[in-house]
Amino acid sequence: MSSLLIADSGSTKCEWCLLVNGKKKTIVTSAISPYFVSADEMITLLSSKLLPKLGKINVKNLFFYGTGLSDPANITIMKKVFKQLLPTTKVEVNTDLLGIARAACGKNKGIACILGTGSNACYFNGKKIEKISPGLGYALGDEGSGAYLGKKVIQYYLYKTFDEDLTLRFEKRFQETHASILENVYKKPLPNRYLAGFALFLAENRGHFMIENIIEDGLNDFFFTHIYKFRESWTLPIHFVGSVGFGFRDVLKDLCTTYELQLGKVLKTPMPGLIAFHQ
Repeated sequence: MSSLLIADSGSTKCEWCLLVNGKKKTIVTSAISPYFVSADEMITLLSSKLLPKLGKINVKNLFFYGTGLSDPANITIMKKVFKQLLPTTKVEVNTDLLGIARAACGKNKGIACILGTGSNACYFNGKKIEKISPGLGYALGDEGSGAYLGKKVIQYYLYKTFDEDLTLRFEKRFQETHASILENVYKKPLPNRYLAGFALFLAENRGHFMIENIIEDGLNDFFFTHIYKFRESWTLPIHFVGSVGFGFRDVLKDLCTTYELQLGKVLKTPMPGLIAFHQ
């Protein structure tokens, strides 16, 4: 029985797709990244949330794409985890950025961008990532990401930049205080996910000039900081994958038109593209 397991782990969740003789089964677990979760915690999580869903199927190949895997030491950690859980499976562990590139570009050249909870970009030459823009995370970078845009929403609220209407909408939607926001950002775990949650406010209030300014400025920062750094951006399609890029694809289209760039695919998740690539 031919079986293939593909995993895409972002900062918030991990989507698994089990392919057995052409039939597809989707499994969703919490995100697993060596930056946020220890090896023991990964084993506990996957033992309870993934393995029971696989049942008695012997997975022949696993292709895992995730955040925090640009460091070879973290790849080693992940391989040890999978060796313990799936001892007979052939495992390939890669960065989420390579997953995005393979999903969007296939085997063609292009610029591949992540715009989800976090953000990043690379030039893919059709076989491998040749150039990459440094990923600095939510504290120093992640321009255009959910965390970046959510941080702008919080700033507009706490600095009292929002007009009265938006302020009332924010307070009704989130019921947060100055103290609770600072505690979640500076004292509680996974502040990037917390910040990204406020990007929903932008999607829910499209049309207001302040909301549109935050979205356009945030995505423009991504173009300026990442896409502009690749000379290939001016001649190749630029693909975007992630919930933020998909949700604000109209703004991406306008920015590409303004800067005379070629907009490629805009995908909500990389999984359909990864399935096509590996099959």
